[in-house]
Amino acid sequence: MSYLSLVEIFKHPITQKYLRRSGVHHAVTVTEIACKLAEEKNENLELATKSALLHDIGHFEWYREGKWDYDEYRKHDIHAIKGAERAHKLLIRLGENRIKAKEIAIAILLHTDSYLPFSVADDRSPLQQIVYEADELDELPGGGHHYKQMKNDEAIERLTIVDEKVRQSFRKDVI
Repeated sequence: MSYLSLVEIFKHPITQKYLRRSGVHHAVTVTEIACKLAEEKNENLELATKSALLHDIGHFEWYREGKWDYDEYRKHDIHAIKGAERAHKLLIRLGENRIKAKEIAIAILLHTDSYLPFSVADDRSPLQQIVYEADELDELPGGGHHYKQMKNDEAIERLTIVDEKVRQSFRKDVI
C-alpha cells in the first residue's frame, strides 16, 4: 500500500473547507511540531503528523454579530468528537489503511479534554500525547492561533518537507 501524503490530505476539498475554519497556519504548525516530537520520542511520524494536520477539522464556527465568538465556542465545544469522525471518514475515502485511520481518529478525539467532564491526561498513548502537546505548543490566548494566516502554497511547501521526513522514517525502519 502506498503512502497517503499530508499534501494529498491537505488538498482534498473536505480538508480545505474545515481547515479554513480552524486555521491552515495552526494545522501546519502543529503538524511540524508533532513531527519533531515524534522524532524525539521515537514514535510513528506518519500517524503523528496526520493526526496533527487534521486535529481541528471538527471546529464549528460560533459567530455573534458577524464575528467569531471564542467564549461561545468554548462553552459548546465538541470539535474533537466531530473532528475524529470527519477525519476517519475522509481518510477511509482517500484509501488510508483502516487501522491507521482509527489510530489517527482516536488521537484527534483525545487531543484535548476541553469538552469532557473529566481529564484523560494520564491515559493518553504516546501518539495521543504528541498531538496534545503539539497543539498546546502552538496555542495562543483567546484562540488567537486560529486567526493566523497562511496561503495554501506555503502550506503545501511546508507539508512537502514533513512528508519527506515521514518517508525517510520508513526507510530507517527497513534498514
